Amino acid sequence: MELIPVLQIDGLDFQFATRALFTGFSLRLGTGVTWLRGANGAGKTTLLKLAGGALNALAGSIRLDGVDSRGAPLAYRRLCFYCGGDTPQLPWLTVREFLDIHLALYPAFEHALLDAQLRAFELLPTLAQGVDTLSLGQHKKLQLSLALALPVRLLLIDEPFNGLDVAAVACLRRQLAEPERLARQCIVLTSHIDPEVALAATVVIA
Repeated sequence: MELIPVLQIDGLDFQFATRALFTGFSLRLGTGVTWLRGANGAGKTTLLKLAGGALNALAGSIRLDGVDSRGAPLAYRRLCFYCGGDTPQLPWLTVREFLDIHLALYPAFEHALLDAQLRAFELLPTLAQGVDTLSLGQHKKLQLSLALALPVRLLLIDEPFNGLDVAAVACLRRQLAEPERLARQCIVLTSHIDPEVALAATVVIA
């Protein structure tokens, strides 16, 4: 019997006001790290947002372990997380409050895992600070700490290495190479540089 992939995209159509970006696009991905490549404007970030439920397609289907993003949006959303590169526009929140808002969606979450990530990225001292006091690098580390701690099946990371110092890059690469993580998660990342981790697949968006 053929195994159902973790992420299954079929007949995806999506367009902006000025141009069509995806027409009849289909993709199958299993566990491990997939490097999503393509020229600027090819649709890499848009595809991640579609797969993460942040954008809605005009047609087609996106399923995660058989859960349809349109038919069961909340159940789908609890199985995935999109880690973008944008700075959170929530200046009135502390770092801890910012994290708590996101964690409320994931009932199986374990605080010890997040604390370990915050420690690894040297963010524990910032928990009481306002989100707007963090540097750009700290914002990226905050989003990555959250993403790597969540009990999700699908992890979508847009340009994970941008803005990170050498130690943080090494920390991220170690975590993306963990056998236990690779066995349980489908990780899709965009990057203009080689992620230097073992890849399950490389997908080029033309």
